Amino acid sequence: MISDTMNVTEENCDVSNHALYKFYAAVLIVIFILALPLNASVLHLFIFKLKFWKSNSNNIFLFNLVLADVLLLVCLPIKAYNFISSERRSDNDIVCKAMLFMLFLNRGASIAFLTVTSIDRFFNVVHPGRKNLLKVLKKSPHISIIIWVLLLPLTIPTMLKDFECCNSLNLTANNSSRENMVDSMREAVFFLQIVVPFVILVYCTVHIVNRLRKKTVGDTTKLRRAVLLVTTVMVVFSFCFLPCALGRMVLLIVRVQERKDLVKTATEAFDGLMVLSYLDCLLDPLVYCFCSTKFKALYVSNYFSMCVKEVPEPLNSSTANTTQPARNKVI
Repeated sequence: MISDTMNVTEENCDVSNHALYKFYAAVLIVIFILALPLNASVLHLFIFKLKFWKSNSNNIFLFNLVLADVLLLVCLPIKAYNFISSERRSDNDIVCKAMLFMLFLNRGASIAFLTVTSIDRFFNVVHPGRKNLLKVLKKSPHISIIIWVLLLPLTIPTMLKDFECCNSLNLTANNSSRENMVDSMREAVFFLQIVVPFVILVYCTVHIVNRLRKKTVGDTTKLRRAVLLVTTVMVVFSFCFLPCALGRMVLLIVRVQERKDLVKTATEAFDGLMVLSYLDCLLDPLVYCFCSTKFKALYVSNYFSMCVKEVPEPLNSSTANTTQPARNKVI
């Protein structure tokens, strides 16, 4: 009878620590309020000012990265509402599965484009003269469409069975072999979606940093800034995604071993670490876009024009000619 009651509670997704989940909801709301206007304004610049589809740079990858973050952010108010209602997910099956689909697809897309951007930077810095498929494909928006389409099959398992509240990998007599296979597929996708990109990021970051440190030609400040950027990307990814992967692993171990005394604590910790992973939506535009001096100047001149003033160039001492046209200077 105790076991049946526990299964019902878990299936209904009710929470016992109401204060903790209200805190999680408050964090989600803060992330949403800060990140949505930031990402939306960055999207506006990519579309109307930079015209990313005409660029041969990695703007097309950054645009899709920010787009995935915006679509993921749309889910956060619903998630926060569920937490405030002391539920881990919606009772409505359609809303629940739609939420899981959106969360999986857009978080996967965010990680995928983050990884592709790092690979592109790796080739540009470590092998600048070498031709590669990515360099050719990024001249066309088709590569972005391919990435989104490839993510769909990985997201389908989330639609087959509830994910967040089901007792995944709890191989009891009540579970059919098909249900266990779906659980296994889903868990494999969850971990591979984080572990594989992390390995790629580590490889690219180490080689990029080593290559930049060996450079003896160029502006030292710019080289130092480039090293800081690629290192920051690694730190942000590790901070946002590795803890939730670890939390999921602990939760699965607890469930498989049927440690009922620890399931509640492990579940609450995992939900909190998932909330932490959503912070990536706020950090992505700050790390990727605003580390660029040109993009930062463009953003400030468009949205904070009162902080920009026109400053004339000084006279050219060698020719005594007047300078070139005035430039923007950010205060």
